[in-house]
Amino acid sequence: MVRAYSQEHTYKHPWERVTAASWRKFSDPANKRTLSHIIEVDTLSHKLERSSGKLYTTRAITVHAPGPWFLRKMIGQDICHCVESTVVDAKSRSMQLATRNISLEKFIEVEEKIRYDPHPDDPNGWTICRQETRITIKPLSALATMAEKIEQKCVEKFQHNSAKGREVMERICKYLESESRGISA
Repeated sequence: MVRAYSQEHTYKHPWERVTAASWRKFSDPANKRTLSHIIEVDTLSHKLERSSGKLYTTRAITVHAPGPWFLRKMIGQDICHCVESTVVDAKSRSMQLATRNISLEKFIEVEEKIRYDPHPDDPNGWTICRQETRITIKPLSALATMAEKIEQKCVEKFQHNSAKGREVMERICKYLESESRGISA
């Protein structure tokens, strides 16, 4: 069974501020409580391609395992390791993130794609964020109704965590905005 969803959010902040907030989202100590499902984030690699102006980054993210408590008990693991690949194209003002789990793959597959672009209605003032997530519970395909319920619980948890992530991003954007006002004043 596969459960997928997508969502859009408009940040009423310029692309440069929103992408700066994205980089700070996990490292800001003020966000530890809101993003309590994130255990650790480590940068594995980064490369700046000077000719194209693109930045490529790969990070390892350790999270509390998704899904209901009984699923975590069944698989005997409370944490999940993920890999996030990011491409920032400064010339076209686009930031794309793709995250997938690399542990628990026998039980659950989660793929998330996020893209930040200048908003078409106000490209210099607003940023549009498009998020797509696909969740697949694997071993329960024979028990379709149970798999559907577990997938739905996972979707609800991911949507809840996405809302918390947007809250953190808004808070960082406002901080960056006030910081830039203080510098320019």
